[in-house]
Amino acid sequence: MTIDLHQLALATIDAAADELALDGWHRALLRRPERSISVQVPYVTDDGSVEVVPGYRVAHSTARGPAKGGTRFHPDVTPEEVTGLATLMSVKTALMNLPLGGGKGGITIDPKGLSETELESLTRSYTRAIAGQIGPQTDVPAPDVNTDARHMDWIADEYARVTGRHCPGVVTGKSLAAGGSLGRDTATAAGCRTVVHASARRLGLPADARVVVQGFGNAGAHLAAMLAADGLRVVGLSDSRGGIHDPNGLDVAAVGATKATHGSVVHHDAEVVSPDDLLALPCDILVPAALEGAIDRAQAETVQARLVAEAANGPCTAAADAVLADRGVTVVPDVLASAGGVTVSCFEWQQNERGERWSAQDVATRLSSRMECALDDLWRVAERRGLPLRTAACVLGVGRIVEALDRRELTVTHELAS
Repeated sequence: MTIDLHQLALATIDAAADELALDGWHRALLRRPERSISVQVPYVTDDGSVEVVPGYRVAHSTARGPAKGGTRFHPDVTPEEVTGLATLMSVKTALMNLPLGGGKGGITIDPKGLSETELESLTRSYTRAIAGQIGPQTDVPAPDVNTDARHMDWIADEYARVTGRHCPGVVTGKSLAAGGSLGRDTATAAGCRTVVHASARRLGLPADARVVVQGFGNAGAHLAAMLAADGLRVVGLSDSRGGIHDPNGLDVAAVGATKATHGSVVHHDAEVVSPDDLLALPCDILVPAALEGAIDRAQAETVQARLVAEAANGPCTAAADAVLADRGVTVVPDVLASAGGVTVSCFEWQQNERGERWSAQDVATRLSSRMECALDDLWRVAERRGLPLRTAACVLGVGRIVEALDRRELTVTHELAS
């Protein structure tokens, strides 16, 4: 199911603004990005011709720090999508209490048919087009859909060429050799792991709680392996071709090997189940780690888990969310449960700016602490205001942005009066 991310972002802002009783000035600032640019991105093809595609970069808010957000290469990228994602990123970084704002970028192109040389030409051209809008104290891109460390290394290198200065903090998600951070490849899974354990303790779930993970990509596979190593029973796993079930617990490492060899988890020696049946399996914890809109109203009616931790972005539709709330299922929203990636991106940026290199254990410890603090803050707001966790997350994040906006306004007023 396709979600209008811009309208979702505006609804998120409006819901929080209503709860916080914000005035029109604050609402207007929150509903519109601080700056948004559209650029033409020419790149050289392998046959020597030049193609031109549209690109975008949006900084929604820098009230709390430089804008932060990924850059995606996808044929469906639009200005509205990028704006919505930048807005949601502002809420996420504020919820995590990171010294960052929200941004997003993208190029409208299908990169799957491009060669490595064409991808590099495209990425460097995009960097030149937006170089005046990004920087370590302005707007810091990161990987997203169809981009990875290679693209970030190209951005950092091209930015250095354009500006004439070595500046690794201009982008995060780089390779280790280019100044990337240890722990970045497993950050989303590690952050969600902390949230799952802390939430399970709050709900009184057993130490060997049964877990179903929908999606066996990077985040889902790493998370399933981590939870299994922690003693939880991973009883269900799925990928785009179907799901598998074993009530006694799956050998996650063996499932990973099967997928690597045969292309799907369904070839593993276990009961094969449909995608809908996977969501309905008897379990204590359900982790949607696949696509946005993957759980709708009808599927939510069948969920048996007591806890849902959204490792993917927007996996539950609004209708599904309402059903789960009515059934008493606790949902830790994606804005927190999937925030490990942006948190370690922040750590990378801080290491670059300070000229430091943190150990993998240091990164892991800092990430776990940050996730637990954010979850504690979220539960406190939810309980004090009598709100579901998703609404409370919006209120907490937006409230922190508003506080920063108010401080900025007071500073400007003081300077003008001086």
